[in-house]
Amino acid sequence: MSCPYCAAASTRKRSKKTKLGYALFFCPQCRSTFNERTSTPFHYLEVPTDVVLLVVLWRLRYKLSLRDVAEMVLERGFVFTHETVRDWEKRFAPLLADHLRSKRRGQAGKSWYVDETSITVCGKWCSRYRAIDADGNLVDSRLSEKREMDAAKQFFQQALAVVGHAPESVTTDGHRSYPRAVRETRGNEVTHRTNTYLNNRIEQDHRGMKQRYYPMRGFGNVASAVRFCRAFDELRQYVRPRHMEKEMLPLMQQRQLFCERLLALQELMGAVS
Repeated sequence: MSCPYCAAASTRKRSKKTKLGYALFFCPQCRSTFNERTSTPFHYLEVPTDVVLLVVLWRLRYKLSLRDVAEMVLERGFVFTHETVRDWEKRFAPLLADHLRSKRRGQAGKSWYVDETSITVCGKWCSRYRAIDADGNLVDSRLSEKREMDAAKQFFQQALAVVGHAPESVTTDGHRSYPRAVRETRGNEVTHRTNTYLNNRIEQDHRGMKQRYYPMRGFGNVASAVRFCRAFDELRQYVRPRHMEKEMLPLMQQRQLFCERLLALQELMGAVS
């Protein structure tokens, strides 16, 4: 393991470990002692990184309050307050979303279904733009304080940057901002269909966030809403068992895939000690 301070490769592993069980290393060059987590975002935490990641996953994945998550971790012998859960969500949910977002590049289909839904932020209604492809896979999502032309254009530009390729067709509802937004971002290269019934699949897909968002009774500020919604969408897509329309998977295989992807996510985040 290279030294995080001077980048020297000639480090020596010590026989003893930290209180949490992480290996210690010594650098002869700068005379520094460090452990496996020194160069990671989990440095200085007094809880194992796999527990931190599990707390963030529970918070994003299931209908649990901050206090519910803190109580559930008591079974593993870790005592912390609900504010600690809030702090970990604030620090590591964006990191998790960025990792999963980078893995999705180039995987979305060429037929996009775009729509917006409303969520409450600090007592006010905000528009949450989302797009999925023909198989129901996530293209991108974006929270906007207003439902207007500029917000629609910014969403399409962001979606193109995330996915890495342009769609061949875009299906929206009858909102008047979409035709111009599609035309100004992609010109006449994209077939734009405006039909409420064709857009039912994205209307139904909004239920995922709606079901998770209702027990929270809204968000306190725009920053927390953007952070949570983005991480929720990325995690929901990552653990989604079906990536093709009408794909049939037995329940046992679905649970096996979930466990495999959870383990892969732990390794990706450096959470396996």
